Amino acid sequence: MEEEITEVEIKECIKAALRYHKVKSKKLWVSLSKISNKIKSAWLRPYFMDGQFSILLIATLLTACGQKTISSVKFKSDILKIEQLAPNTFQHTTYMETETWGTVSCNGMIYIDHDEAIVFDTPPTDEASKELISWIGASKIKAVVVTHFHIDCLGGLRTFHNEGIASYSTKQTIKLAKKNLEPVLPRNTFQREEEFEIGEEIVLAKYFGEGHTKDNIIGYVEKEKTLFGGCLVKSLNAPKGFLGDADVMAWPRTIRKLKNEIPNLEIVIPGHGKSGGTELLDYTINLFTEK
Repeated sequence: MEEEITEVEIKECIKAALRYHKVKSKKLWVSLSKISNKIKSAWLRPYFMDGQFSILLIATLLTACGQKTISSVKFKSDILKIEQLAPNTFQHTTYMETETWGTVSCNGMIYIDHDEAIVFDTPPTDEASKELISWIGASKIKAVVVTHFHIDCLGGLRTFHNEGIASYSTKQTIKLAKKNLEPVLPRNTFQREEEFEIGEEIVLAKYFGEGHTKDNIIGYVEKEKTLFGGCLVKSLNAPKGFLGDADVMAWPRTIRKLKNEIPNLEIVIPGHGKSGGTELLDYTINLFTEK
């Protein structure tokens, strides 16, 4: 197993390099907050120990890691994992058993500000939903937003409703969920977009077009430059996945429209798989663009 260098070790290395070169840069320290703690020490330490840790190497390090996020696991059980991706933004990951794909991890987003929270997509089961609500605190959750009509987005709605939590989706999602004979539906609807005031910030839910499904929407936290793409966005190297309700021709156009309208993203959470940056949007476009 390769030894990993921690974020603290990286900071100490860079502090030493800055002292050595007598360089102080606020911009550099802002960029430092984006460094992943997954840099291998086998790559970094030889430069530092040989006294060759230069400003050029710092620039290379920051460039290589600038699109990554510092992920910190805040909670983990057999059925739920919660990772912090930004000061107030978290990714919840649960698991679903499928006949075709086996065990599939399913992501959602949590945003918390001033003791108010919003959740994008429920876990697929009531049990995992109970754990998620317990971790956040039911009284804090102002809304749960369902991003499309599949079970990995609304499977735990009953549990949220039992806690008195307001649920939202587009009218199109309600229509498709009824057609799919889903037993529990979101209780509040909007047409194409809705703004939610969470604490002192606005969180956006918006429809950009068809892709994975006809109704797939995204969640966006402008303050933290974070996008919950849901199943509209693929993780890097992911296969095309289930296409039974997809419009593969429209999919790339929808992602391009999203990129144009929200150009300053730093964190992108897909519906399944690892989060990242805007490279996930580019990968999704390329995956569904005819060659």
